[in-house]
Amino acid sequence: MDATQHTELDGRHLETLVIGAGQAGLATAYHLKQAGRDALVVDAARRVGDGWRQQWDSLRLYSPARFDSLPGLEYGGPPWHFPSKDEFADYLERYAEELALPVRLGTRVLRLRRQDGGDGYEVTTDAGTLTADNVVVATGTFGRTPWVPDFADQLDPGIVQLHSSQYRNPDQLPDGPVLVVGSSHSGCDIAYELAATRPTMMAGRDTGEIPVPFTSPLAKVVLPVMLFAMVNIATRTSPIGRKKVQQVRLHGGGPRLRVQKADLAERGVDWVLDHVTGVEAGLPVVGDRGPVPVASVVWCTGFRQDFRWIELDVFDEHGWPREFKGTVEEAPGLFFTGLAFQSAAGSMLVHGAGRDAGRVVQQILRRSPATAHVPA
Repeated sequence: MDATQHTELDGRHLETLVIGAGQAGLATAYHLKQAGRDALVVDAARRVGDGWRQQWDSLRLYSPARFDSLPGLEYGGPPWHFPSKDEFADYLERYAEELALPVRLGTRVLRLRRQDGGDGYEVTTDAGTLTADNVVVATGTFGRTPWVPDFADQLDPGIVQLHSSQYRNPDQLPDGPVLVVGSSHSGCDIAYELAATRPTMMAGRDTGEIPVPFTSPLAKVVLPVMLFAMVNIATRTSPIGRKKVQQVRLHGGGPRLRVQKADLAERGVDWVLDHVTGVEAGLPVVGDRGPVPVASVVWCTGFRQDFRWIELDVFDEHGWPREFKGTVEEAPGLFFTGLAFQSAAGSMLVHGAGRDAGRVVQQILRRSPATAHVPA
């Protein structure tokens, strides 16, 4: 990383500060650098890509390598290889290094507010307070705060509980039956993995699945068509996109991809199409099944965005920023990127995040048309 890694931030002024060094934040930095603009990316992680490295061991991307490149650097390798989470994390690290992006790690943002007496923003970090004309929040779609139901602490203390953010592999859990709560991507992947070694129940609604398995030769035909539709048809301005955006943002639960219904059935996963509604006698109550005796529970119940550090009235009643394609009209100079359905369903894909970042940077350039100073 560049020399900014080792400098304090107190009193520094930037044209643009990018908060978050994931794929969306790095792509934003790339586009700003290409335009010759002053920018800095800050992230609390120790290494670029750590957000991916901290996922469960067997996780692979849901898009093949041919669709996993960010602007300026090809992912490379076999085009139909599905990268592991560590392989993709290493690509992000290489992306930042080879393109010499201005990234400062180990820096947590504590507060973002309007600058007193100015048009920009004041940003307080654990390395000092700086100001910026523009701020791009690239902290991810669904946040980093694990969510579990309030009644989880009422389960018998002998039942081992992990959130999906804590789960790495089956060796973390004791022998005996396990309940996986949640049936989206993480729930299906983890339930399928656990069912190889222990009785596994999964609770959650059926969100549908893609028409062909990843292992089918037809996938090489169907997946590109699906990805094209996600980027170019299911957009924020199309009828189908407008219908889906709130559903995805508030409830998550996209269609099953790698692990499909037949895979779960073949491995013996007991899938209950209902919710875990509470606790009885220390056991989880699973729909009409009632209390279910289990040795462990894995909560694949998602995350919640915690934007309390942003002291600006720019959020709706659900806590989502009031933005359109990443631009917050009521707060000039404030942008978001890396959001689900930022411009289309494809925003959740790697190449979609890169495309959205480019659009955000175009808005920054329109806001400040004169070339700003370039950092030494």
